[in-house]
Amino acid sequence: MKHNYVLGMMLLVLLSACSQKPMKQKYVSLPLHEAWFDDEIVFYVTTDVSDRKMAKVMDANYVPRLRHTIPKYPKPPSVRTALERVYGFPNGTQKRNVFPSVPDPIGPENRDKQYSPLWLMYNVIWADPSQAYVLTSEGAIYEAEAQGLVTIERTNIVVNCPVVHPPE
Repeated sequence: MKHNYVLGMMLLVLLSACSQKPMKQKYVSLPLHEAWFDDEIVFYVTTDVSDRKMAKVMDANYVPRLRHTIPKYPKPPSVRTALERVYGFPNGTQKRNVFPSVPDPIGPENRDKQYSPLWLMYNVIWADPSQAYVLTSEGAIYEAEAQGLVTIERTNIVVNCPVVHPPE
């Protein structure tokens, strides 16, 4: 008997929730940034950063706890994390970061299982900044590294930067 009463109450709550008018969609404004992915420009927003200085520059939340997502290194291949790499250029040699993955397609139909909006920052540093050119993919960065043109340095900065639809 008590079981039927509980089920009845759950059904009543569910039906009353369904009969209410849908809430009007609300929006916020966030700064839109551009990055490179496989020679194409993609767009993203930055909401959270584990480094206070970078959070201030990006006008994002300072969230030191994001550092807890970094695994102990060297990380065994069997250890999976939600962190993806993002490549930045700290000396201003390049304006746009480089992402190694993006949703495909952007939105609820994404098929890219490697994509994550949590990024571990890697700095790309030119050996000779006067020879710098624009690197537009992860492959181009690795090629420049193999040629001795750049070094790649892992940081302990984690950022939450979801890739979003291009502006209309």
